[in-house]
Amino acid sequence: MNNPRQTAVAVAGPGFAVSGAGLGLRSALLDQFQANPPNQVDFLEIAPENWMRVGGARGKVLRRLSERYPFVCHGLSLSIGGPAPLDDAFLLELKAFLDTHQARVYTEHLSYCGDSGQLYDLMPIPFTEEAVSYVARRIRHVQDVLERRIGMENVSTYAAPAGELSELEFLNAVIAEADCGLHLDINNIFVNGINHGFDARAYLACIPADRIMYAHIAGHLYEDDDLRIDTHGEDVLPEVWDLLDEAYARYGVFPTLLERDFNIPPLAELLGEVDQIVQRQRKWRGVRGAHVA
Repeated sequence: MNNPRQTAVAVAGPGFAVSGAGLGLRSALLDQFQANPPNQVDFLEIAPENWMRVGGARGKVLRRLSERYPFVCHGLSLSIGGPAPLDDAFLLELKAFLDTHQARVYTEHLSYCGDSGQLYDLMPIPFTEEAVSYVARRIRHVQDVLERRIGMENVSTYAAPAGELSELEFLNAVIAEADCGLHLDINNIFVNGINHGFDARAYLACIPADRIMYAHIAGHLYEDDDLRIDTHGEDVLPEVWDLLDEAYARYGVFPTLLERDFNIPPLAELLGEVDQIVQRQRKWRGVRGAHVA
């Protein structure tokens, strides 16, 4: 995994835009959030594309929640690695939405989702030097239009695109060249480690941790010993919780959000997993000298 383009490992810094434990806000949870806003949730995440043109009663609910909780936005359709030109009209609409709701962070997937049409899936970018320059240039453009640093998320994949670099080398090179943030997905590291046969802990040890904006943790589907599907529709597995502990031990505590997109249980059940994040954060904040080499 060593490469001249790989950035140096660093401890995550204290200057996060949000803190604590977060939860992805889904439409199915709106009524429950209104009726009994949970105190253990420190911040909420939404996909801006699902809300940018929503008005009426749902729009008012969203505004009330964004006034109560810090918000982060995790995009779905930027297609940062795609061949089609970036849509500046969309970016300006997105900027207005982020400003209206005072979104603390905006992140997207290090992937692409279409050309002239939307594929509604995350496609892997070829891990080449040419792709590093192409994607980094597009990220810088997005940051210029939005007038903010954005974060790129390491994504789950099921086919390894041909290229000169490993996934980790590609991730590190893009973030360094684009001068952007890292949206760390703990579950995706674990899933890709199983699917592509690499050591998830070794990968975690070499991320640009000083660029972490916040992290995701989620459940996935166990298909076989060598195949996991990143569904966000199951409870977080113990092995993934262990990898989060490893990350906190190595880099210190950083904001972490529970993703659940399908098979969404009642809010009380989700809060049980949010509580697990809270407990781990308390544990590692209290451990002196927790960082490991």
